[in-house]
Amino acid sequence: MGAIPSGMNATLCHAATITPEGISRAPLPIRAGRIDTTVTPRGYRMDLRDHLIFPGLINAHEHLQVNAVPPLKATTPFSNSYAWIDAFQAHFEDPAVIAALQVPKTLRLRHGAMKNLLAGTTCVAHHDPWHPALDTEDFPVALLRDYGWSYAPGWPGYGPPMVASFAATPHDCPWMIHLAEGTDAIARAELAQLDQAGCLASNSVLIHGVGLREQDIERVLAVGAAVVWCPSSNFVLLGQTLDPRRLCVAGRLALGSDSRLSGARDLLEELNGVVDRYELGTWQLLELVTSRAAHILRMPLRGFISPGAVADMVIVEDQGGVEARSLVGLHRSQLRAVVRDGVPRIADPDFAEWFAAAGIETVPVMLDGRPKLLAKSLAEPACIALEPGLELVAGQAGRHKCAAASGVD
Repeated sequence: MGAIPSGMNATLCHAATITPEGISRAPLPIRAGRIDTTVTPRGYRMDLRDHLIFPGLINAHEHLQVNAVPPLKATTPFSNSYAWIDAFQAHFEDPAVIAALQVPKTLRLRHGAMKNLLAGTTCVAHHDPWHPALDTEDFPVALLRDYGWSYAPGWPGYGPPMVASFAATPHDCPWMIHLAEGTDAIARAELAQLDQAGCLASNSVLIHGVGLREQDIERVLAVGAAVVWCPSSNFVLLGQTLDPRRLCVAGRLALGSDSRLSGARDLLEELNGVVDRYELGTWQLLELVTSRAAHILRMPLRGFISPGAVADMVIVEDQGGVEARSLVGLHRSQLRAVVRDGVPRIADPDFAEWFAAAGIETVPVMLDGRPKLLAKSLAEPACIALEPGLELVAGQAGRHKCAAASGVD
């Protein structure tokens, strides 16, 4: 499968560009996969009046390869994630789990990335060992690359050793670890354990943090560390989650979906699940999956729409009114287009001309009952078969061919 081109020039006109910093109605020029400063006379123009353009979403915590693995059914919450891991060992004998794990890891990783892309997530922090499949040119999403990680203080047999990994991570790169993922004394003790080991610093990114107490959160903020909040996964495994408000106000909180093994279907569903809780407004929630996530993960060219930034975007219809100008409350089939590196990857059929102008061959698909066009390089049948709600339209796989478009550089 060939890579998707990102070098075309385009200008998006008449849409409202929405970022945590405000709303702009200026034309949005794209050049070579980045947001440009000036509109050029040549290039593809698209009129998006009555539309909203958001930055592509950033999923700050995911395990891409397990999204098609059947979850463990539990009748009562676990005291911590280690207890869940122990219980999962017997679950490995379930025929459905065996079958899911027999799918090649390369394909499972692509499926996890596709799941994210369909819901407007264009960049993911993958918290597992690196795999060559993640380096392919046509991988569906961008990935956090310059980082260090360890798995968890209480599970040293998987992933890099905690102290050595932290020491090897440059201070200007994030270092991630599952921490305080529980409600018991074991989870509550982990921040002090991390601190005593010298692994709590401004680049420490703590995943989950359910067991963090008020004084622990103040310690996290004092050193400039941050937490990635995965509420759906926390409720499924532990029966409760972190109170996010103090960290959110301080700008030290991002949002992650974990994976479907324990968490929400996607990042949009994660947002929808917390919108009416915790006194967080829709603008604050948007920050958690755009600008705040980018800042915490040290990705200065993502999470906002501004000259020089990567042209990753989510386009939706403008439903009118300030309160409606949000991605919160939408589902993935309602997204008009998901744009990565300045070109659409999945979009409604009336975006066909933009695909053609970019030289991208498309395949018609149905997403949760709605027709879409998907870039052909992403339309691997085996990957699509893993995703509930996504299906190829029979007999039309070659219908939308790339075509020459006038006025395109």
